[in-house]
Amino acid sequence: MNADKRRQILERLRANNPHPQTELHFSSPFELLVAVALSAQATDVSVNKATDKLFPVANTPQAIYDLGVEGLKPYIKTIGLYNSKAENIIKACRMLLDLHHGEVPENREALEALPGVGRKTANVVLNTAFGWPTIAVDTHIFRVSNRTKFAVGKDVVAVEQKLEKVVPAEFKVDVHHWLILHGRYTCVARKPRCGSCIIEDLCEYSPPKENVKKKKK
Repeated sequence: MNADKRRQILERLRANNPHPQTELHFSSPFELLVAVALSAQATDVSVNKATDKLFPVANTPQAIYDLGVEGLKPYIKTIGLYNSKAENIIKACRMLLDLHHGEVPENREALEALPGVGRKTANVVLNTAFGWPTIAVDTHIFRVSNRTKFAVGKDVVAVEQKLEKVVPAEFKVDVHHWLILHGRYTCVARKPRCGSCIIEDLCEYSPPKENVKKKKK
């Protein structure tokens, strides 16, 4: 895919959604950090159901740390891997209190040092909470980038590096959200909704041909 086609795609996505937002519920960098940590192998809907109950009770590192692992689990037990996630969140809260005065650091290295926080989570926090032009590649972005040929890569790191290279600076803060939402609602995994896609004429996806039985002569 050439640069002109990529720009047209980004301009359409921006025109359709000028101010994209994450669908996770949060009101502070810490709440976002917890929500993103919980979202691994879980849907935003399921995370929101859990945090909508958790955050009114505890939404600071100290408050959640005071709950302890066993006190946190009932709030997040509907989310996959909740046992390990509870342990990581409590450990992360302890580190935030000990090392960062209870604040979420605006620093990649410090974020990735927190238990349960990898590159993708750090990218989301830096982008969504602090406005950094980072691009977190999840399963939706990986699929859309490869399927459309916008940014082809064999793994999420390769796709992230490609996106960093080909996305113009003016689009970098928002491209993460545009591609996620496009993958979540239009360019879905099994049967992409090509007929209702606003970038269909620019996409380089070649859908598999349906098996057609040959007529007997």
